[in-house]
Amino acid sequence: MPRKRLLSIVAAVGVALAGAAAAVIPMTASNAAEACVAAYSSSAVYTGNQRASYNGHNWTAKWWTQGEAPSTGGSGVWADNGACGGGTTPPPTGGGSCNYPNWVAGQYYAAGAIVKYTNGQYYKASHENPGYDPVISTWYWSPFSCSGGGTTTPPPSNSGSFPVSEAQFNQMFPNRIAFYSYSGLVDAIKKFPAFTTTGSDTVKKQEAAAFLANVNHESGGLVYVEEINQANWPLYCDRSQSYGCPAGQSAYHGRGPIQLSWNFNYKAAGDALGIDLLNNPDRVKNESSVAYQTAIWYWMTQRGPGTMTPHDAMVNGRGFGETIRSINGSLECNGGNPAQVQSRVDAYNRFTAILGVTPGGSLYC
Repeated sequence: MPRKRLLSIVAAVGVALAGAAAAVIPMTASNAAEACVAAYSSSAVYTGNQRASYNGHNWTAKWWTQGEAPSTGGSGVWADNGACGGGTTPPPTGGGSCNYPNWVAGQYYAAGAIVKYTNGQYYKASHENPGYDPVISTWYWSPFSCSGGGTTTPPPSNSGSFPVSEAQFNQMFPNRIAFYSYSGLVDAIKKFPAFTTTGSDTVKKQEAAAFLANVNHESGGLVYVEEINQANWPLYCDRSQSYGCPAGQSAYHGRGPIQLSWNFNYKAAGDALGIDLLNNPDRVKNESSVAYQTAIWYWMTQRGPGTMTPHDAMVNGRGFGETIRSINGSLECNGGNPAQVQSRVDAYNRFTAILGVTPGGSLYC
């Protein structure tokens, strides 16, 4: 079981920027006269960025939900876009054309900033953030419509599209404990529409294998939920953060399939997922879906000691080795610990073989 360390100064900086927007408050519509979108249906499934109207307001779902009527309470899944009515959304000032800059990962955005995402759609920053992905960190971004650009189309749900069957999952993890269920993983990925759905079928399977290979290494084959070495547990409280460690000095040790650690990472993950993990870190060890969500959150949004997220490394052809760098950096890469790197690569090769796909190049870091 490798020594856990999440995460790097890069992640800490990202959390510091995100911390300024820590209080979850309803988003307000940028235009009071916006027309009401399709009415909310209790039987419909809504995924991140999908919208519905209810009680004279438009609402945006932050993640997957079904059967929870829009409100500012409940699980917090709904963001209030403000009152809606007749008419159409007025075009933005400055000529009304969709002439907004391309989104740049890792670039700071103030609340109200509008960007064009890689899918050709536009998004508006509901809260300031350090360059989170608009289709992943849906609390920080909401779809934006402008003259000439049409209406932002919500991304497809990832439900049912995970390129690993339950039988293949069980083959990959023959010794996994019941907590790390396949159903918990499938539920978690509903919050991340781009996860294993980007690129060709080969790339999708390679990304799934890469994620699971790193998870395999971090959790001992989906066996360990908490960091084994309890002597390290008090070390993950960064008291320099303004919010401190409200759950206790030893509360932020490694948990989950990628061993989320440090109070600032629990804060950042919780803010992005709409879950209060800063005050309730044990949710990562008690709820299978939440545990997987923290792992996928890191995979999709955090660069760690690397130069890109693990997701970007796989979908942009940088190879499996770059995902290792984003997770453990020089602790393993550049000769830091070749045996640990080899362990991850061996798992990746096994998993790609199970999925019937080539592993691609650049396996080492």
